[in-house]
Amino acid sequence: MTRANIDDFRALFLSGVPLMDVRAPVEFGRGAFPGAVNLPLMNDIERQKVGTCYKLKGQDEAIKLGHQLVSGKVKAQRIEQWAAFARANPDGYLYCFRGGLRSRISQEWLATEAGINYPRVVGGYKAMRAYLMGVLEQAIAQCRFVVVGGMTGSGKTDVLCQLDNAVDLEGLANHRGSSFGKRVAPQPAQISFENALSIDLLKRQARGQHTFVLEDESRLIGSCALPLPLHQAMQAFPVVWLEDTFESRVERILRDYVVSLADEFIAAHGPEHGFEAFSQRMRQSLGNIVKRLGHERYQRLAGQMDEALAAQHARGTIDLHRVWIAGLLHDYYDPMYASQRERKSARIVFSGSQVDVVEYLRGHYA
Repeated sequence: MTRANIDDFRALFLSGVPLMDVRAPVEFGRGAFPGAVNLPLMNDIERQKVGTCYKLKGQDEAIKLGHQLVSGKVKAQRIEQWAAFARANPDGYLYCFRGGLRSRISQEWLATEAGINYPRVVGGYKAMRAYLMGVLEQAIAQCRFVVVGGMTGSGKTDVLCQLDNAVDLEGLANHRGSSFGKRVAPQPAQISFENALSIDLLKRQARGQHTFVLEDESRLIGSCALPLPLHQAMQAFPVVWLEDTFESRVERILRDYVVSLADEFIAAHGPEHGFEAFSQRMRQSLGNIVKRLGHERYQRLAGQMDEALAAQHARGTIDLHRVWIAGLLHDYYDPMYASQRERKSARIVFSGSQVDVVEYLRGHYA
């Protein structure tokens, strides 16, 4: 049975069906949907040539050039890629930027050359993206939000992991936050981050969730910026403040930002190259805040970090990392977060330990 083209974006994203994106790689790289696979009708160079032709000679000549560029073996290879995707994902859909010429050509070639009738998304990427931005704005306007704040290393992410209705912004951005939060794997493109966030909120609302817990974030999570409407709204959301001892915070930072990150690099690159890449990342992260630290403080912390990395590499000991972590908290992060806490004091509705905060959120923001 032939499946119809689809314009029900809510059903499309809730189902999580496979999506074949026939846009050019450069378009896909700027932003895509979670799980979408890029199998372009034209590569970047072909698309550029066709675009130039369109501007100079009009649509008919551009279409003619496109058929010349994508012909013979090139055309056969691309159709075979589409056919393989369609066979592997019989419930999926294809789309281009506007759901127009490129997706219709892909559909037609699949049908005539491979005998596969494969539906497309009406309106394409542009319409799906607009729908998702509407989902985000609707959620901000109609749902209930609370943010979890606290000093660096107090375990805000640990709190979120214990809540069914927590939205993990840092997980979606693939970044732990702060200058030291960069992971081994790259962050998503800004638009991909926004798309994933909106789909997450859409699916949660479909499951009956209308109250959400967020970690208190600055506008930037690494290279990903919070969507402006969300960031602006977060400045008015109630705050639950997480308290923890200085010693526990040092240990948590040591676990998450040193031990776990080293393990990530070693798993990705092997023991020797992985540790070297990890060490470079640590030094780079500290260097990123040299202006805010001041030269003298930076030199002291950098020396302590170098000693800790040398001991870790030579003997596998991590004790010396506590020295620079404690210094960085005491001299840099804690004064900054204390100031933030003061500014947010009117919005703080509860403060307490991790156990108390989780219990409070489950009781008041479930």
